[in-house]
Amino acid sequence: MEHHEVIELALDHIEKNLQQPLTVESVAHTFNMSKFYFHRLFSAMMGCSLNQYILSRRLNASLELIQNDNFSLTDIAYQLNFGTQSSFTRAFKRQYGMAPSSLRVKNMNMPQTPIPSVVKRPIKNINGDVVADFTLTELESTRVSGIAFEVDLAVDDYKSKIRSLSKMLLDNIDETITGSCYVIYSNCQPNSTRFRALFGVPHDIQIDIPFYFTVDVPQLFCAKFKYFGDLLDIGDVFIADYARFLKISKQETEHSHIELIQVFDNIHNLDSAYHIYAPVKKLPIDLDL
Repeated sequence: MEHHEVIELALDHIEKNLQQPLTVESVAHTFNMSKFYFHRLFSAMMGCSLNQYILSRRLNASLELIQNDNFSLTDIAYQLNFGTQSSFTRAFKRQYGMAPSSLRVKNMNMPQTPIPSVVKRPIKNINGDVVADFTLTELESTRVSGIAFEVDLAVDDYKSKIRSLSKMLLDNIDETITGSCYVIYSNCQPNSTRFRALFGVPHDIQIDIPFYFTVDVPQLFCAKFKYFGDLLDIGDVFIADYARFLKISKQETEHSHIELIQVFDNIHNLDSAYHIYAPVKKLPIDLDL
């Protein structure tokens, strides 16, 4: 069974047993895994500890119960294994910024969040630490032609903008042409939510439309990761994976105007697996990672 499948089953198991005592040991035992490895695996795949996740899902389940006047807050706390009402109230305020009693008094309808999806990607074990699988590699210089634009991650429509412009490019490439497809992200300025992006293909692939932009991507030493799924939907997961990679591998980010490069092997199948290249400093002595 793949690692992401184990975690998917674990999330389902947790959701069905929120009213029962749940520990790392009990959940790990359900899947015949050691509690130590399961804890590391869960944290790496979900970006939080198992206990933090269980707490957030119990609070999520409490939203429906709070809106049911048949349950007192003490009943809800007991039913969801918070121990005391005060413990439940403190945890609720930390997650939602208000007391559960205020939610009830104001008759507010706060929607529940669904079980999160598990991003599929290979992992590796480095001296007992679990991290998204990576290789350190040189990304050869290449010339890419495509559509250049800016997006603001603080604006809700940035995903639809990227997708529509990507479709515009792909619609002008003959289906008989094969090759890689690139999405290159450059930060406009430090600590900004605005990014420059280029969605493109190798320059030697001829496109009839004349207004596409051409850039030369220099040779870069990178950490290479493999993912399945839309980068626009796994952004937070990759950020957590990358931070964990830097901590465990002792690597450092390279000061480059290119933040990361997403490479699809098949121009016409952007739903397939892809690689992310993130520039890092090349250490004087290569680590055996």
